[in-house]
Amino acid sequence: MRIIAGEWRGRPLSAPEGRDTRPTSDRAREGLFSILASRIGTFEGLHVADLFAGTGALGLEALSRGAAHCLFVESDRSAIAALQRNIAAFGAGERTQVQTQPLEYVHPPQRPCDIVLLDPPYRSGLAEMALQRICNAGWVAPGGLVSIETDGTPLETPPGFTIEAERRFGKAYLTLFRREI
Repeated sequence: MRIIAGEWRGRPLSAPEGRDTRPTSDRAREGLFSILASRIGTFEGLHVADLFAGTGALGLEALSRGAAHCLFVESDRSAIAALQRNIAAFGAGERTQVQTQPLEYVHPPQRPCDIVLLDPPYRSGLAEMALQRICNAGWVAPGGLVSIETDGTPLETPPGFTIEAERRFGKAYLTLFRREI
């Protein structure tokens, strides 16, 4: 698993041992960031959140492409250790904040995010909870994007959002929502 593009292109990511963390595949990450780039152009200066962060691959990819800041939310201890190793290895500490608790207990960021990246465990019910929790003005800036990876289980479009894109990459099904302005 590596960073795909930007400042840290090709650098490997540390991952926890075992199968508790399911990182987004390189192919799905590449597809997601292509979809995002086609809609926003540049990541320069954007504020991003990577929820159910695991290794931090999604948020670190955004930072590598120029995002100003990323909030990582993760509650699994071994994933948090891998995430913190990755942040340190890339020297990204000043551009990140790590919340080490379940999403339902995390307060919205000080500034709404331009992009929120969600990769909850498949078939856990956490995808629906996460969308209900974060699809509001406290988490997502007007016109902001929310990407969620699932196994293809249909999700309801949150109020005030529209579906911007849907794509399948192997087992991963990505849905991109845009907050209405």
